[in-house]
Parts: sequence; structure tokens; C-alpha cells
Amino acid sequence: MNQEWNEKFERRKELICELLEDEMYVPLKEKELAAFMQVAKEDREEFRKVLDALLREGKIQITAKGKYRKPDERLLTGTFIGNARGFGFVEIEGREEDLYVPEGMVNNAFHLDRVQVELMPGKRGKRQEAAVRKILEHGARQIVGTYEQASSFGFVIPDNGKIGRDIFVPKERSGGAVNGHKVVVELTDYGDERHKPEGKIVEILGHINDPGVDILSIIKGYDLPTAFGEKVMNQAERIPDEVSEADMAGLRDMRMVTIDGEDAKDLDDAVSLSKEGALYHLGVHIADVSNYVQENSALDREAAERGTSVYLVDRVIPMLPHKLSNGICSLNQGVDRLALSCLMTIDEKGSVTDYQIVESVIRVDRRMSYTSVKKILEDHDEGERREYEELVPMFELMEQLAAILRKKRHRRGSIDFDFPETKILLDEDGHPEEIRPYERNVATKIIEDFMLIANETVAQHFFWLEIPFVYRTHDNPDPEKIMKLSTFLHNFGYYIKTSGEEVHPKEIQKLLDTMEGTPEEMLISRLTLRSMKQARYTVECSGHFGLACQYYCHFTSPIRRYPDLQIHRIIREQLRGRLSEKRLEHYQERLPGIAERSSKMERRAEEAERETEKLKKAEYMEGHIGEVFEGVISGITSWGIYVELPSTVEGMIHVSKLPGDYFVYDEKTYEMVGQDTGRKYRLGESVRVRVDGVERMTRSIDFSISEDPEEGGKEEAGWQKKR
Repeated sequence: MNQEWNEKFERRKELICELLEDEMYVPLKEKELAAFMQVAKEDREEFRKVLDALLREGKIQITAKGKYRKPDERLLTGTFIGNARGFGFVEIEGREEDLYVPEGMVNNAFHLDRVQVELMPGKRGKRQEAAVRKILEHGARQIVGTYEQASSFGFVIPDNGKIGRDIFVPKERSGGAVNGHKVVVELTDYGDERHKPEGKIVEILGHINDPGVDILSIIKGYDLPTAFGEKVMNQAERIPDEVSEADMAGLRDMRMVTIDGEDAKDLDDAVSLSKEGALYHLGVHIADVSNYVQENSALDREAAERGTSVYLVDRVIPMLPHKLSNGICSLNQGVDRLALSCLMTIDEKGSVTDYQIVESVIRVDRRMSYTSVKKILEDHDEGERREYEELVPMFELMEQLAAILRKKRHRRGSIDFDFPETKILLDEDGHPEEIRPYERNVATKIIEDFMLIANETVAQHFFWLEIPFVYRTHDNPDPEKIMKLSTFLHNFGYYIKTSGEEVHPKEIQKLLDTMEGTPEEMLISRLTLRSMKQARYTVECSGHFGLACQYYCHFTSPIRRYPDLQIHRIIREQLRGRLSEKRLEHYQERLPGIAERSSKMERRAEEAERETEKLKKAEYMEGHIGEVFEGVISGITSWGIYVELPSTVEGMIHVSKLPGDYFVYDEKTYEMVGQDTGRKYRLGESVRVRVDGVERMTRSIDFSISEDPEEGGKEEAGWQKKR
């Protein structure tokens, strides 16, 4: 029934677009258009919804007099991204660069509003300028912030810095909130040039200083789901704890292990490896979540809505209930589990000479940690090698094969940006105790290499089957950004070879290899990364620039990523011969929306994860105000210099605090230059900084240059909080 309604809705959209495209069409108001199209009175509300949907999609436009017309090339539809300083940007789907909206042309648009904008001729600066002409739909309904109480009213200061206005709250709508409460305010009026936005408090999260409230505010601010609904939980509870007898066919008798972090609970990949002569037999076995999450069930709809698990510093917000992710779908040691296995034969050059993708029932022999495998292979720890004596030969084979696969990827030009991730350790109350970089080691690289080759093999197989699929793609960099990068590199004596307007990933990799170990390595790595586009999910297999491969998908994490779960469903149907013409048409229609939403949810998760890290880093540095540290310049802008400490904590030195001169940012060389002395601050340069202050609400840390040689700098990779 739902599908029938959707098809009818889409057909009505098509009819309206066809009419507006007709040469004889004259712009009409909604009532006139409904009469012309002979829409019955009882269908008028539905007709309005169709028009609204077309407006949001930018497929039709509405004039100042309320008449509907086909899109004007100067008028575009997109999402307004606000800025506290009054101006904003508009993101247009399919357009690489955002549009810049100057302060006087915002036309009262609010952050995340769906807007219609007009391009401003001759206004091109760094970005094409535009003016907001119409607000089509408000995007932000609820906002998280801190409540401030006045005598007869209150107001909410938004946590999100992109919302530049406080929200006025009448006293009778304060919901009992007091000074310092973190609250959720529902907007009742979006305000205008003379009036603040207005709202009512719908939820009090707790006081700003209460344990956990800071992270909860971010969760609410990004509209991240928390608890699962009753239907979802009921469905999860009905799932068996063990593999049924009916599913036991295909049990594979091969030695295999999982290798994960010590605290991992959702184990969705296991690996097996043996060698015959010159050939390696690698098995990558992935938990078969699709057997338990049926399409269009409550579980499936919830997983599709969430798109991904979210890993915050103090908790995980899972895509699936723990009954699945930590239970029947987790490849726990010594129990039977359903899996999809990619069984590959790989030669000593790293080429996959043969493969099978099969349904299987597996049993993991040992649950290994990255630390244990590192001790066995890198540290040659005698105790650890005795503990896992029967597995040591397989681990040594894994190290060999991973090195071969990595070397092959490197030769073809796969780009490896090896920036350290952050490990933040919290106490029982959620306060940060220690911050340190989380470095990759031999064990993490083995799993990474094996997952990459499995993802490539599966993607290539289904590409040549020519059936609907979800791929992981990474487009070529924007030529203009590569030209800017190339110009900058000349200052350091480096260059990138380009072919016309394109660059091959091998040239990027050569560049990174050439400068390895040089003072400017971090500088150029960061700038190169910034010139890359963002990877996303698509139904077209357009290749992955960063990995320098034509075929790539996400097959290996169905517990925590919806695209993986979705393609597992397709793989099982194909293996069982159930991909009828009707099913192929079904996936053809459904997958583009899944790919688009999954990309959007991935970006939301990444932003929330970054915000919680920045929050805890700021809180941590409150205990180090006045101390001096060694750091590296990680970014330079017209307003100041960003410095990253070895622990991955980043703070900023405002340009006004740079000592001994008047400094100006040179955007051609990415340098801050003293106008009298000629003193230059460059990306990648080591500096000693003093912690001057911390603003936890804005997650900002203020540094200044320390020129006193008596002040000691902390150089260790991480450091513990003083007790």
C-alpha cells in the first residue's frame, strides 16, 4: 500500500513538471493550477504536498506573486548554512562549491532552512555570491542550548555556533528551566530583522555541570537517535540466540580468528589464511546480519533511518539493538554464526587469481586483540607467542600477505594519509583523564588490508554482474584545488604531474613518499588531504580516487553500516537465484535513496564524533592553563594560527597575540608574515605554546607563543591529568 502511494505521488510530480515545461504554459497560482489540472477538492491537500515536494527538490519555482513556474537558471534551491557573524552559505546538491550569501542578502533565513536563492551577476570573489529570495521550508525545529534567566523572561544561547541569534523564551514557556540548564527549545517563531526567534522549552537535559549532560547536549543537537522503539525491541527479542538447525548447512572447517580492539563487542569480521605453494588462501568472513533483519521490517526501517553506528567518546549509539550487534550477529569465539564469506586465492604479487562469495556457517577459534597480535609479530613477546602457539604461523603468514597487498596498492597509487586518531580515556563521571594519539600497528594494518581486498573483490564481482548495487566512491579532486596545491608546492621545490585538468592518485602518493621525514611533511599532507573530495555512497561504480581502484564497496561491517547490510541482502538473493526482474526493478528504485541517506547520516555521525572529541579536549585542557607545550602549526588563517600538540589537542593563537610585529596572512604561501621583521610562521613548523584559556561551550582552546626558554615544554605523545 505504501509503495502504491509513493508511485502515485511520484507520477503526480512528473505530470506537474511536464505541464510547467510546456511552451504554452503561463505561470499560475496554486488554485488556478489545481483547477487547470482538474484536481478534485478532496485531493487539494495532497496536491499542495506534491507542489511543496517539487519546490524543495528545486524542480519547480514560485514567483514573488505566488505563481508556479519552471526553474530559472539564475534561481537555485539549497540548504542555508548560517554563520554567527550574519552571513551564510547555501549548499546546492550536485554543485561542488557552496554559494556565499553576504549579510545583507540573507533575508532572514535560519540555519538549515531550505531556500531559493538568486545568483548575483558579477559577484564572484572567492565564491559565487547569491541572495536568498524565498524560504521554502524551515529545517531546524528544535535547538539545544544553555538557558539564561531574566526577570520576566529567559533566552537560550544555542550550542551550535552557526546559529547567531539567541532564542527568546516567555516565562510561561520556560518549563521550569533555571540559569545554567541545558535545554531543548522548540521554535515557535523564527523572528525577523527586528525580533529574535522565539520558542518554548520542551526538554531539560540537566545542569551544564552535571555528568554526561555535555555529551547528551551534542546527541540532541545532532538529532541522534538513542533508545530503540517498542516495535524494534520486540522484533529483536524474537530473534534466536543461536543459529537454527535449518541454517546450519555449509559449516566450514577452517581455522579463523577475529582481531579487534580490546573493548570491541560487535565483532563483524573474522579472517582465515593458509598457503599452498606460492598461493595464499584468504578468507574474509562477515557476519550475516541480513538473515535476521528482513527488508522493510521495523528493524530494517530503524537501521536505514540511523544509517550508521555513532562512536562518541563515552558511548556508542548502535545502528542495531545489542541483542543483534553483541549477540547472534557478533562473531564470538567458539559459537556457530551465519556469515557471508569472500574466499580469495592470492598470488605472491598480490593479485586475486580466483575467488568465491558464499553463504557460510563459521566458528571463530580465538578472539584476538590488536595488542596481542602486535606483541606476537612486532614485539616477539615470548609469553604471548606461547599463549597462542598454534596460531603464530598463521599470524606470520598474515603479516606477509598484508605487506604484499599494501605494496601492490602503493604501486598503483593508493594514497595513505597516516594521521593519528585520538584516544580519550574518561573517569567514572565522564571527565577526561588522559588523551593520546591512537597509532596504527601491524595488527590494525593486517585487518585493514584484508578488508580492503575483500571490498574490492565483492564490488568488482557485482559490477560485472550488472545488477543494482551500492558502491563506495571517491571522485577525482577539483582541478582548481589541485592547481592551487601545485602552485604552493613549487615554493618547497615539489611538483605534481597533471594530465590536462586531472591528477592521477599515483602522483599524490609519490609526493607523500618524497617528503616523508621532512619538516614540511605534515604541512603538505594536510593541504593535500584538504584538496580531496569526500567519499560517499552511490549506485554508480565511478571508482575510488584515494584507493586508486575502479571497483570498491563497503561489504565488511553490516552491524554498524547500513550500506553493508543492504548489499548483503542483494548478495544473498543473487546467490539463491532470487533476483527476478521485479526484484531488480525494486532495487533500481530503492538504492539511490539509500545511498544518499547513508552518506548524509555518515557525515552527521562524523561531525558529532568530532564535536564530542573537541569538547573533551577543551575540558581536559582546563586543567593545564598556564602550562607550556611543544606543538606543530597545523593551520593558518587570516585570524590566527592553529597549533596541534602531540596528544592531538589543537588550539589557536589569535593573530593579535603573535609577538613582536604586525602579522598578515599570505594566502598564496599559507604563511603568517610579520610586516616589519619579515618573521614567518609556516604550516608544519614546531612552536612552544602556553595555554592561556579554554572556552568549553565553543570547544576552543587559546594559546600564545612562549618565548621564555626557562618554561619547559611537554613533548611526550600523551600526558595524564594531574590529580
